[in-house]
Amino acid sequence: MIRTSSAISQTSSSNGELVIESRFVGRSFVAVVRVLVKGESVIVNSLDLAKESQRETFVNRLIKCLPAVDPEDVDSKLMKLCDDRATWLKNNHNQDGQKGDELSVADLLVRIAFKEVELSHDRDRTAYGTIKVNNHWEAWPIKTKRFKLWLRCRLRQEQDSVAYPEALNTAIEEIEAKAIFEGPEKEVSVRLAEHDNAIWLDLADENWRTVRIDSSGWEVIADRPPVQFVRPRGMLPLVAPEAGGGIDDLRQFLNVKDEADFVLLVAWLLACLRPHGPFPILSVSGEQGSAKSTLQRLLRSLIDPNSAPLRTAPREPRDLMISAMNSWFLAYDNLSAIPAWLSDAICRLSTGGGFATRELYTDREEVIFDSKRPVMFNGITDLAIRSDLLDRSLVITLGAISEEDRKDERRLWQSFDAARPRILGALLDAVVAGLANVNSVRMERLPRMADFALWAVACERGLGWQEGTFMDAYTTNRVSSHDTAIEASLVGSLVQSFMANRQSWEGTSTELLTEFEQIANESLRRRRDWPSSPRKVSGDLRRVAPNLRAGGINVSFYKSGKRLIYIGRISAEPGAVCDGQPAGSESPNELVKLPLHHTSDGLDDVDGVLQDSVDTDVDMEERLAICTIDGGLSEAEAQATAEGRSNDTDGERN
Repeated sequence: MIRTSSAISQTSSSNGELVIESRFVGRSFVAVVRVLVKGESVIVNSLDLAKESQRETFVNRLIKCLPAVDPEDVDSKLMKLCDDRATWLKNNHNQDGQKGDELSVADLLVRIAFKEVELSHDRDRTAYGTIKVNNHWEAWPIKTKRFKLWLRCRLRQEQDSVAYPEALNTAIEEIEAKAIFEGPEKEVSVRLAEHDNAIWLDLADENWRTVRIDSSGWEVIADRPPVQFVRPRGMLPLVAPEAGGGIDDLRQFLNVKDEADFVLLVAWLLACLRPHGPFPILSVSGEQGSAKSTLQRLLRSLIDPNSAPLRTAPREPRDLMISAMNSWFLAYDNLSAIPAWLSDAICRLSTGGGFATRELYTDREEVIFDSKRPVMFNGITDLAIRSDLLDRSLVITLGAISEEDRKDERRLWQSFDAARPRILGALLDAVVAGLANVNSVRMERLPRMADFALWAVACERGLGWQEGTFMDAYTTNRVSSHDTAIEASLVGSLVQSFMANRQSWEGTSTELLTEFEQIANESLRRRRDWPSSPRKVSGDLRRVAPNLRAGGINVSFYKSGKRLIYIGRISAEPGAVCDGQPAGSESPNELVKLPLHHTSDGLDDVDGVLQDSVDTDVDMEERLAICTIDGGLSEAEAQATAEGRSNDTDGERN
């Protein structure tokens, strides 16, 4: 128990009896001083009575409240309290000069935490405390303001004492150390988690209920779950699901122009209900007033409601990382364009990749985020135009809404809120089917985002869809995406025009640039994205090569004395068009015909030799393109890989 020394000194003023009370905490001269007049508190302040400047400030504040008070008299009373405190401290030491049984405020805070909090840490060694609140358990990061306020409150309840910043910070460091070095490691999740072949969905309501989903069904759980959820600021409660609904109940609220787009939106929601991804990126476009933002708000409210459901684009990777750490969905509204760095970052969030930044006020510590998150964005024009972003995206275009069909938002949301529990229940029914069927799904050819495709096919059996419904919609969407990528690439469009009356072509990048200059008019050659050098031709061509291949034009790079490019039309044989190397493409020599194998670094390997690393003098731009297109890496990842390869002087593959 904390020992306190209290002293009361009285003086008189024209307003009646004035009383000065002090309460000291710990072994110092810092006290909470309160002035009362006729039993009513006039001023309360914390100050160090041993410091003249703080006593003077206190007296000046008191005079503003009680002008008739004699300042010298008040100061003398404060000095007497200080002298009495010094005497008390001297008399309350043991004879050996050590402290008595008094505990400091920091010690008391630590004792409260050790007694009432279950301490743990995650794999990144971030400390967490799990606290019983009423009849449920809540997990909070130790260094958050919420945990600090809880400690202050408990100290006030237990000891009727104040925790000063120095004591609180000391206690937090001690609690954090115990959580990291003595507490167990536990995975901490936001909204969704997986444990023992079951998916857990946090409803984030005041009772901390969750939903357990496995291959046999789903149920709302009121007891403490085996997984540890945290609830960042802004997270809102999710409605409790209800059985008996159908996914078609969602159709009336979405402005999608055809059934295929609706199928893809449902498949995207089902992907978002899988804790570990990978997640396709949802790109929504449409003219003004086509309900793009409303559609995204509706979708988010079904799985991860938030006080700020749609946000502006992040300014830098650090902002994106912080958003990903504090919510399950990332939803961006009304974008005009997606810069290259953001496109690469979204790709990493979709299929996996880490973010790291320096921890504030440190020189060597890093904050690391290594996970996946569902991402969606909207804009008037097509935003996903870079090949690697399009490859991971579901592109939905919304049609215009006539005045006769337009609904006011108040009534729309009233109807949707009434249907939302049943819609969520229908989605969970599909997830149950997905968990039961995913390991038995077999596909002749796996498209890009294969895990997503397998999961969607497994789930469609729980939606009442006919077999093949999802893959038909997905294949059509991917074909459209390839067309968009080619249209957005000047080099891709030039290749299509160049090959319009040809079956094949072979030459260097310099020769190809010359061919482009002959078929392009002056306005094209003046565009900023015009490939002004052979290196630019090679790099842009590598980036759009997968899209051209899907459109029937194969592009190959090889070396035969000098670096050559082969462009040829893909034959219409069965299996000729696929997401990988086309089966029926013409090849200029045996090197291109060699089977492709994927190496551990994600790059294509030809019988154990890197396809383009035969030439150790490949320039940096071409290396970057190799890593981005052939390796399936984002630009940032490709940059690091390409630089590593460019520094390789012995000609061997990294």
